[in-house]
Amino acid sequence: MGSRQLCDQYASHLAAAAHAGGRQGAILTAAVHALILRTLPHPSPTYLLNTLLTAYASSGLLPHARRVFDAMPGRNLVTGNSLLSALARAGLVRDMERLFTSLPQRDAVSYNALLAGFSRAGAHARAAGAYVALLRDEAGVRPSRITMSGVVMVASALGDRALGRQVHCQILRLGFGAYAFTGSPLVDMYAKVGPIGDARRVFDEMEGKNVVMCNTMITGLLRCKMVAEARALFEAIEERDSITWTTMVTGLTQNGLESEALDVFRRMRAEGVGIDQYTFGSILTACGALAALEEGKQIHAYITRTCYEDNVFVGSALVDMYSKCRSVRLAEAVFRRMMWKNIISWTAMIVGYGQNGCGEEAVRVFSEMQRDGIKPDDFTLGSVISSCANLASLEEGAQFHCLALVSGLRPYVTVSNALVTLYGKCGSIEDAHRLFDEMSFHDQVSWTALVMGYAQFGKAKETIDLFEKMLSKGVKPDGVTFIGVLSACSRSGLVDKGRSYFHSMQQDHDIVPLDDHYTCMIDLYSRSGWLKQAEEFIKQMPRCPDAFGWATLLSACRLRGDMEIGKWAAENLLKLDPQNPASYVLLCSMHASKGEWNDVAKLRRGMRDRQVKKEPGCSWIKYKNKVHIFSADDQSHPFSRTIYEKLQWLNSKMVEEGYKPDVSSVLHDVADAEKVHMLSHHSEKLAIAFGLIFVPPEMPIRIVKNLRVCVDCHNATKFISKITGRDILVRDAVRFHKFSNGICSCGDFW
Repeated sequence: MGSRQLCDQYASHLAAAAHAGGRQGAILTAAVHALILRTLPHPSPTYLLNTLLTAYASSGLLPHARRVFDAMPGRNLVTGNSLLSALARAGLVRDMERLFTSLPQRDAVSYNALLAGFSRAGAHARAAGAYVALLRDEAGVRPSRITMSGVVMVASALGDRALGRQVHCQILRLGFGAYAFTGSPLVDMYAKVGPIGDARRVFDEMEGKNVVMCNTMITGLLRCKMVAEARALFEAIEERDSITWTTMVTGLTQNGLESEALDVFRRMRAEGVGIDQYTFGSILTACGALAALEEGKQIHAYITRTCYEDNVFVGSALVDMYSKCRSVRLAEAVFRRMMWKNIISWTAMIVGYGQNGCGEEAVRVFSEMQRDGIKPDDFTLGSVISSCANLASLEEGAQFHCLALVSGLRPYVTVSNALVTLYGKCGSIEDAHRLFDEMSFHDQVSWTALVMGYAQFGKAKETIDLFEKMLSKGVKPDGVTFIGVLSACSRSGLVDKGRSYFHSMQQDHDIVPLDDHYTCMIDLYSRSGWLKQAEEFIKQMPRCPDAFGWATLLSACRLRGDMEIGKWAAENLLKLDPQNPASYVLLCSMHASKGEWNDVAKLRRGMRDRQVKKEPGCSWIKYKNKVHIFSADDQSHPFSRTIYEKLQWLNSKMVEEGYKPDVSSVLHDVADAEKVHMLSHHSEKLAIAFGLIFVPPEMPIRIVKNLRVCVDCHNATKFISKITGRDILVRDAVRFHKFSNGICSCGDFW
């Protein structure tokens, strides 16, 4: 066999090795290289060595490719471009630039490699600079279709509409306007940076549209919320691939049309289209948003049959779906079965626990994640801090605050917002505001977190001032923000102000009121004694109040002694939620305050007959990472004797200061002396006594109660704070109370 034939044969083998790549390609390339050295005269032909260089580079053996390059006596433009492309693919930007500068001549392939290398490294501005250099090249290098496609992608990544238009004009001038290779990136670019009409115009003018272009156009339309147009294009495509279907499922889900996304997914399955991890991820997101547990379980079964359950992306989506469907134990089961977990998997489980009120489990899983060597990102850390906020666990939250500082995640807005929420919910509103002021950027969540913090304290003026400042900064409030503002107005008796904000919410901000907003308005009227206005407001509502709304009105009727409206509220509450004990308890309280004990007994019998159980009141305090829980007349605590002795001492001191027990909340027909005894051992008083004994004097005492604080305990805690000189923070089912020197932050309006 002649030397030329042998070279051609070796070149063919090297091309096959380059195509195979990886370990197999590397072995074949090394074997052919050995044959070249043994059988061919030195130096070998340049075209053969160029093929050898490319094969080494494609197989991941870049040092070998460089050695071939350095040893070549007759390098040409193809040689330089081969190594340049290899360096670009490897992300070796500095080496790529040095080689590019040293090339004696360059063509479009050289510039394409430079563009690709910069883009792959995320240096999109430098990629744009490389394109400008190409246009100014003295050799008159003509851009290729690959060049123009790459520059369009650069403009898209930069969000630079002006550059995108310039490149589009250049594409038309060069005659590439009809090619799908440049058309698809143009459609994508205009869909991202706008206007979408230009994307549609490019798409419509393109000849020989392929499925890739159609998929790109559908994605752009759905991104711009043009669902009807996307749907029409989807139906018009004769041959859809799996990406087309997945794009439609994902886009509909992102546009809040989860039910339609499920319908498209069913059609996709019926047509036998292949389903991948991205399709499963999108459809599970739709099921989670709809709380469609049964559909989610069916998809889970299909995932198991198609062997996707071990896919980390799909497993994480399953955890998220079950969590949003309030099936946290199923989410946990999926999570524990996952063979591989990444930061997304761990975060999905932590968030799932938090969403389902399992804050302690969220903290536990976070600690487990750290033991597994997974470092949290800003979203993970923000999620676990939010769980601490919901638990009112300042001790653990402060530890995560330290972790945020040490890890460098503190400046992230996700973490900062969670910390503002934490300190606000734990009663440290000054710390929350200080953290807010330290933030370099505030989004809607930041402002809302601080507004809610002040609102929970009943600081109406501060809440309203902060809300007005938020508006002046151009930050758009959401429904949660208005809940904070309306509740602050309610707890401070600012009826006119609250009504004004309620109307502004709808007229100026296009926010449709939810049940919580209506409940705030019922509370606003009721707390101020405007019970008739509350009744009229309810009758004018587009829908009936929820159980909490009726209970709010009923509670105000008990306080004001309005039996007529109270019975109306109780009847509606019973119709809506027959097992809700609030209607019985509040009506009992109203009858008891009037001494109507027969009516109280009748209501109690009704509760027994319907097996309605009142949630027992309890209070808890955290000390040295241990939670101490107390119920009324609790004798189970190891330090009960000391606690009761402390309470007895406090009672005597309180009486000396002028304290008189308020027995109106005792719903039993017993002597006043017995009522006083029952009041003196309420759960929050036991927890406060524990705190006075064990919590150091320089620290505030923090109590959490599952029900609302009764009038007597509220009054007694004011006296205790004055007698002991201690700050006492009580977070009940509705709000925060900070007792200091005989005064409560709520102004006795709760």
